Amino acid sequence: MLVILGSAAPKASAATGFYVNGGKLYDSTGKAFVMRGVNHGHSWFKNDLNTAIPAIVKTGANTVRIVLSNGVQYTKDDLNSVKNIINVVSANKMIAVLEVHDATGKDDYNSLDAAVNYWISIKEALIGKEDRVIVNIANEWYGTWNGSAWADGYKKAIPKLRNAGINNTLIVDAAGWGQYPQSIVDYGQSVFAADSQKNTVFSIHMYEYAGKDAATVKSNMESVLNKGLALIIGEFGGYHTNGDVDEYAIMKYGQEKGVGWLAWSWYGNSDLNYLDLATGPNGSLTSFGNTVVNDTYGIKNTSKKAGIY
Repeated sequence: MLVILGSAAPKASAATGFYVNGGKLYDSTGKAFVMRGVNHGHSWFKNDLNTAIPAIVKTGANTVRIVLSNGVQYTKDDLNSVKNIINVVSANKMIAVLEVHDATGKDDYNSLDAAVNYWISIKEALIGKEDRVIVNIANEWYGTWNGSAWADGYKKAIPKLRNAGINNTLIVDAAGWGQYPQSIVDYGQSVFAADSQKNTVFSIHMYEYAGKDAATVKSNMESVLNKGLALIIGEFGGYHTNGDVDEYAIMKYGQEKGVGWLAWSWYGNSDLNYLDLATGPNGSLTSFGNTVVNDTYGIKNTSKKAGIY
């Protein structure tokens, strides 16, 4: 006889991959999974993979978000290279969040569609890896602070990915270069509903607007969570072009609210080198990196590996 208890907590059970339930992300073993990790600009530093990934795992990170290119703006990362990336990240017992960077800040649907077509062209690398690979459809697509047009784009993009047989958990960045969380608050539920798998997570990038102080960080997280949507902070710094960022609040509230976060970025930020977490692919931690890794609410103290590892 099957006894069904209250729906307060979903039963932990094995699944083929990551899944979203009740506004939370779970891994394939049925454990709630809270991302703790960093971004790595792979597509710009293609030769550093085997140096950077082992260095990143030493921080305790359970996830690494990998910059890829579909060839529109940067040098394309082809099917075999993506398979290799996934193998290297998996061998280092981290989850790979893959993103296409070429649509950054663009408003036209064609830029988003080009990212979707790229995923479909390399789907052989994604299918069967749903327990270790998450697809961040397009980095910061939709630069304008306009929620309805942003939502319209993703309501077309997500079904196209699903119809192509891609079943991985999807991540959708907020409009406004990732810094307009109101787009998720107003339209996130309708974007989520467009996913036949109901397996989409939303991402805010917290820089000088979305992450400027503790009150802003808290309210931006809560406003999305209160809509019953799964949330991560897909990027954040300690400072950005137009002002300060409260990285301590991002890490603290992320821990309190079970919101995953991925700091930007391991190294290579040239003119914005205050965003470097390390001095090179296998370099020592910078002051910002030391905060992200070693703070009370940093990676070392809060990261838990996915159940498959």
